[in-house]
Amino acid sequence: MTPTRLRSVLNLTVLVAALGYFVDMFDLLLFPIVRQPSLTALGVPQGDAQVSATFLLLNAQMVGMLLGGILWGILGDKKGRLSTLFGSIALYSVANIANAFVHTIPSYVVWRFLAGLGLAGELGAAVTLVSEILPRDLRAYGTAIVAAVGIFGTVTASLVGKYLPWRVAYLAGGGLGLLLLVTRFSLRESAMFRDLGSQEVKRGDFLSLFTSGERFLRYLRCILIGLPTWFVVAILITSAPEFAPKIGVTGPVAAGTAVAFCYTGITLGSLASGILSQLWGSRKKVVLVFILGALAGVASYLSLRGLTPATFYLLSAFLGLATGYWAVFVTIAAEQFGTNLRSTVATTVPNFVRGSVPLITGSFIALRNHLGFIGSAWVVGLVCFALALVSLWGMAETHGRDLDFVE
Repeated sequence: MTPTRLRSVLNLTVLVAALGYFVDMFDLLLFPIVRQPSLTALGVPQGDAQVSATFLLLNAQMVGMLLGGILWGILGDKKGRLSTLFGSIALYSVANIANAFVHTIPSYVVWRFLAGLGLAGELGAAVTLVSEILPRDLRAYGTAIVAAVGIFGTVTASLVGKYLPWRVAYLAGGGLGLLLLVTRFSLRESAMFRDLGSQEVKRGDFLSLFTSGERFLRYLRCILIGLPTWFVVAILITSAPEFAPKIGVTGPVAAGTAVAFCYTGITLGSLASGILSQLWGSRKKVVLVFILGALAGVASYLSLRGLTPATFYLLSAFLGLATGYWAVFVTIAAEQFGTNLRSTVATTVPNFVRGSVPLITGSFIALRNHLGFIGSAWVVGLVCFALALVSLWGMAETHGRDLDFVE
């Protein structure tokens, strides 16, 4: 890449938008790291009680993200991408600070829900903005930069969650969000969105995604290809301490360490998938390779026996790496739809995937009593991977597509 083209990618908007992914990865890693000490401090006994409480909190956060995805996505298409970036990070910051002061599980649930509601607008709006300001042949590099900055979010969360008390860790997360909010004042709206003002077209019409069969199928495919990521994170990694003895790991496994390894893999995978999609000239090929790699990783996780804790952590990192097509997955969603629906789609799609976590965990818990931990994980996992692969097969390639169009 020439210096001129490199400067066009490394512009302020891309870098500041990338900080949104930093906050996204920080928060998604921080909660699983601090969930055990926080629940213990709130009087929840270890074992099955903490697993149930963890799923309750995780589901509340993901439902918040689901609803927030709709709210911020529509706002992003009606009022602008920057409105979403400002509002979402402000709500997230306040909610995360409030998490530091909870003393009961119900209040913890409420503030995790509001934190999810706020965080929901971050990545979709950032990817939409980056996709619209970069030339079509450089968009994948923009995705790679966003992912690279996200790596520092996982590193920061790992350090904060490991070395600071859980209440202080939440304060740090809220403080980082407020710092990010300050940087946003220097950004300008994308030209594609500004040009919509002169066109007679509906903007942010969420219901229009369901009134056309072709458009709905396009939208549904975008959602389903992301399911494997949250099956891995919500079931296999978040509950790693409970899975470890059942799959014969030779020593205890710490939830925070497993999550840290997994999310480090996810951010490295996001960086690698962005670069590969540029080099290969294809989004679909990259996502296919990563999904198949994740399927192999899940099979190893559920089948291998006698792993040491160190090997288990390395397997967690591989699972993260293989499911690290997240940033490319959001970019695909942004590229599938016109400017008048792009923010709505790019913001709701990842949050509908996150919002599927209650369905995934609920199915796992319902089947666990009949099939056990391993059998239940196999069934739920295979369904998630099958839906993703079928959806990817029928999806149009979007690499290099001109995004200056409307629905």
